[in-house]
Amino acid sequence: MHRRLLVVLVPLAVLLVVALGVPLGVTVAEREMQEVYVDRLNDIGRFASLADTALSTGRTEALQEELTRYHRLYDIPVAVIDTSGMVLLGPADAYRTAAGAEPALPGIVTAALAGARSEPSREWAPWHDSALVVAEPVGRDSEVVGAVVTISDLSRTRDRILARWARLAGLGLLPLIALVAVAWPVSAWVLRPVRQLDAATARISRGDLTTRAEAEAGPAELRRLAASFNTMMDAVENAVQRQRAFVSDASHQLRNPLTSLRLAVESLAPHLAPGDNGKQVYAMAVDELKAMQRMLNSLQASARMESMRTASPVDLDAVLATRLDRWRALTATAGETLAVDVPPGLRLLEPPGGLGSILDELISNALRLSEARLIEVSARVGDGDRVLISVRDDGQGLDEAERGQALRRFWRSPKHQNVPGTGLGLAICADLAGAAGGELRLAEGLPRPDGSGHGFAAIVALPITASDLGTS
Repeated sequence: MHRRLLVVLVPLAVLLVVALGVPLGVTVAEREMQEVYVDRLNDIGRFASLADTALSTGRTEALQEELTRYHRLYDIPVAVIDTSGMVLLGPADAYRTAAGAEPALPGIVTAALAGARSEPSREWAPWHDSALVVAEPVGRDSEVVGAVVTISDLSRTRDRILARWARLAGLGLLPLIALVAVAWPVSAWVLRPVRQLDAATARISRGDLTTRAEAEAGPAELRRLAASFNTMMDAVENAVQRQRAFVSDASHQLRNPLTSLRLAVESLAPHLAPGDNGKQVYAMAVDELKAMQRMLNSLQASARMESMRTASPVDLDAVLATRLDRWRALTATAGETLAVDVPPGLRLLEPPGGLGSILDELISNALRLSEARLIEVSARVGDGDRVLISVRDDGQGLDEAERGQALRRFWRSPKHQNVPGTGLGLAICADLAGAAGGELRLAEGLPRPDGSGHGFAAIVALPITASDLGTS
């Protein structure tokens, strides 16, 4: 998470450094180039004064020697030219060679011969390869007799500018490195409560209502958030515990009176006359009492299973090894066939209360309700890194509308009203699967032998554990 924060902060810091560094770099370059230009103006002004005196007196030997020495020392050709552009003094060959590569030179020389001091051309910036051409008139106003011209190679100047830019870039990197060095631990400290809160909510979504967030670290706002989260979870856990306790206590307290009532009703059997209508009423009362006892047993079982809220990894092979013999015995007794198609090595997150309990309930439903000939248990790895465990049969099945209601508590299909059951099994299985981060889906089952449709299918989708994700 703090990486994403750095992805936001670092580009902003880079933009800030660039926004400050680019104008500073341009200013540094312009200042360096301006210093070179001013130096050339000073030099050429001096040479122009000497040339004026030398040309007027005819004594040019000293100036010629000085111009040659200047070229040899600085590698900058400087020449005194007349109004026709002919070189009068200075290194003529070096001047002509340099002048041939500078398209801006004729205009600058023309301005100087007209009596105006030349301005620097626009192409002497450090990112251009052109030289710096400076020209100074010899004489004044209408008495201009020539000009002094210098052609300066700026490669060394550009190297100095690049070196200063490199230093500026290095200085600009220092705050960025400091920002990353400081922002990494600071962002980790700031966001640690958020990560812990995220991990806590993930554990809670898997059913562990005892999870609490750490409220002692991080900024004050996040500590208050963690404290509020813990308070909320205390209230949720207390409410859930009270609900479960009520269901469990109510079921337990009703068990004894209901048992006594059933014994009292069954004790009336010897006092009923054969053929009397009371016999039918008596049978209905006993059936209803039995149904109520089954309901209480289911409620107690639901309270016990839902109290186990921690999901844990389990090998599907190990779960099936403890169940298959029993399932085969039950299906054989019912005159049905059990087919198993489960690949080995699947490891998944087991719901609270155990995956075996869920599969037992699904097999029991198929045996009691479907009137099937074949029950198939299969498993495969589906999309989203989940294991799909399917229990299918070729029995009566449910239509689409009935499947949409079958996961509701106490719902029973009209065709199963005379079959023992409470309507809680599938609903409890769906809740337990959801507590492990999975789900229970209902679908069409196997084709019926007579071709009249399909049976019933219950598909349990559970997450694959981390060990399988690394090898799949």
